[in-house]
Amino acid sequence: MKILSLFLRHGTEKYKDASTTLSEYYLRRLPGVTITRVIIDSATPVETESVLDDGTLVIGGDNSLWEFSAWDTGLARFASTLARYDYVHFVTSAYLQLYTAYIDRIDSSMLQALQGKDIALGHIDAYNEPVEFLGVTSQAWIRSSFLFIPPFALRRLGAVTTLGDRAAWFSGDIENPFAQRAAIGPDMRRNIVSWLTGDGTGQGTTWHSRFVLKRETMPFFEAKTLAILNEHALSLRLLAQGTSLVDPTWMSAVLQKKPLVDARALIDWRRQLAQRAPYL
Repeated sequence: MKILSLFLRHGTEKYKDASTTLSEYYLRRLPGVTITRVIIDSATPVETESVLDDGTLVIGGDNSLWEFSAWDTGLARFASTLARYDYVHFVTSAYLQLYTAYIDRIDSSMLQALQGKDIALGHIDAYNEPVEFLGVTSQAWIRSSFLFIPPFALRRLGAVTTLGDRAAWFSGDIENPFAQRAAIGPDMRRNIVSWLTGDGTGQGTTWHSRFVLKRETMPFFEAKTLAILNEHALSLRLLAQGTSLVDPTWMSAVLQKKPLVDARALIDWRRQLAQRAPYL
């Protein structure tokens, strides 16, 4: 099995140990898998390129839309050879933040079991209630900070970035930061503002980098919100093209033949979330 690892960082000040812990994960959970390691540093110009002593390629990345535009830089760099790999592993330097128990459940046996299937493998997050976004009703999305997608699904998808025009989404008004015409419903607007600046989305979890929304922080709010929207939009596009979202906690229970799980839920994230609950 061959994996292209696209590890995204923005400089080296934050999450300094992330690349090292990722290396340890690969050795511990994916032994025998051939991994092409690429570090995309979105704090450096796109044309930057170097090779570390261990053979890891370090390239610059487009930071205009944070991790998504940077990952597209990496995908473009490997466009002609992408088909050689069984999976592309998308990772951010913040991958060990918030809930992480699912990470070690992803091992070589799980990837082999899913090899050749039209899937995206990563932790599935969900709001308490459905929201309106991009003209559809949606509730769940796959977490992009630690995500495996096969190249054939990526070829159909195209760019992992979906949204880019800030003017279409934001008003510049601190009290009502979203543009009135933005294709995002009121519940999702409230969820995002509360997640970034308040008490979260009603699930007992808060974001690790909360801030006060004011004029000085508005650019950061808009950039982070676009990343959130692009993450959710990625899941919508994957589902629309027939790619199933697979939760690793659920999949681990399937492989271990745990009770209350049904392998047929591979194509239904709703059933996966219900069935994974005892094993989180």
